[in-house]
Amino acid sequence: MTQTATTLQACRNALVANGFDAFIARDATHASALFFEKILPQLKVRTVAWGDSMTMETTGILAELAQRKELEVIATFEPGIDRQVLLERRRQALVTDLFLTGSNAVTLDGKLVNLDMIGNRTAPISFGPKKVVIFAGRNKLVPDIHAGMDRVRTIAAPLNTRRHKMQTPCVSTGRCHDCNSPQRICNSWSLIEKCFPKGRIKIILIDQDLGL
Repeated sequence: MTQTATTLQACRNALVANGFDAFIARDATHASALFFEKILPQLKVRTVAWGDSMTMETTGILAELAQRKELEVIATFEPGIDRQVLLERRRQALVTDLFLTGSNAVTLDGKLVNLDMIGNRTAPISFGPKKVVIFAGRNKLVPDIHAGMDRVRTIAAPLNTRRHKMQTPCVSTGRCHDCNSPQRICNSWSLIEKCFPKGRIKIILIDQDLGL
């Protein structure tokens, strides 16, 4: 077993000990197969929504879900749709059967660290949807919560701000300035130390560097 595989297994064990259901995938394709063959059939869901996640998008699961006529998929991100309409859809996402997203960081002792602009990921991860499935590449693994928050401030937030073409100081410097910009995306933290109810949040750890 490689060092990376050993680390992923240790993280999985810690997540399970903290009440999460956790799985390890070889790559994004395997993560998709795990989701459709092992996880989704057991959930018996009718409504699905998601939060912004490049890792999740890499798996290709959204296109497959859109083809399933038995599911109502709420598109919380859709080009050309008015922002107020999308905000309303994101409110609807809070009461879906299933919410899909990524995580800014996963600690080796089995905790989730996330930061949002408006809370459309952090809120449903914590409460609302009956089930949550999170996709996380091996590059998201960090030693502890402090390292997770540091990863967000120095890697995830600056790169996501740039990706969304925001005008904030971190776009040019690559680091957090704790700014007061009206386009600041660092507003709503979520630290999930234990999963309650047990098994509500399911995490697929992927042995690939994916997302930001």
